[in-house]
Amino acid sequence: MRQPLSIAVAQPSCVPHDVAANALRHAAAVRAARARVVVFPELSLTGYELDAPAITVADPRLTPIVEACAETGSIALVGAPVAGEAGQSHIAMLAVDGAGATVTYRKMWLGGSEPERFTEGSMPAVLDVDGWRLGLAICKDTGVARHASDTAALGIDAYVAGILECAEDATIPDERARRVAADHRVSVAMASFAGSTGGGYARAAGRSAIWRPDGVVLDQAGPETGAIARAMLV
Repeated sequence: MRQPLSIAVAQPSCVPHDVAANALRHAAAVRAARARVVVFPELSLTGYELDAPAITVADPRLTPIVEACAETGSIALVGAPVAGEAGQSHIAMLAVDGAGATVTYRKMWLGGSEPERFTEGSMPAVLDVDGWRLGLAICKDTGVARHASDTAALGIDAYVAGILECAEDATIPDERARRVAADHRVSVAMASFAGSTGGGYARAAGRSAIWRPDGVVLDQAGPETGAIARAMLV
């Protein structure tokens, strides 16, 4: 019988472009979260700096996160730019565990000036964790009904996203999460960037949260950096 899944959404402070410093903060969040899955915001390892160099899964700067996951038995879903085929780049989600990192999803719906640097991912993705199927999303994906429906068609138990919104749009993630939950009867977890970052986000929304399939919020962080929300999916 499948066991409940502990999940956390974290919003660590971020130093622009400084992957090494941010990896240490991610590692601290993994240890503090005490969860099987710890989700981080869009481009959490670099900040929303669209000129940041791509990160490879073998990058030694990821070692602190790998070590933290090995200690806690966690899987960290972190945001980073990655290289693709034929010189392409993607906004991606890396899955990091005690064995290392893999690119597990590439953002499919780009916004703003992102297409000037990045290429859209080609397909939805699901991560299987202990029998739980987690559909993956990054920011604008969550506002596209087709993305949720195409991901749900793969068979999912939860819809998990790393996002970035400005403080003035802090209600948008809740609206999107409730829509996905209502349409597909799945839990939703969104890790939302807090603090400030590039792209004009002088004040990011934070307020990461986890919702039940009926749209009820299980736990929600505040707008401050360093906050973590946790829940048990059953």
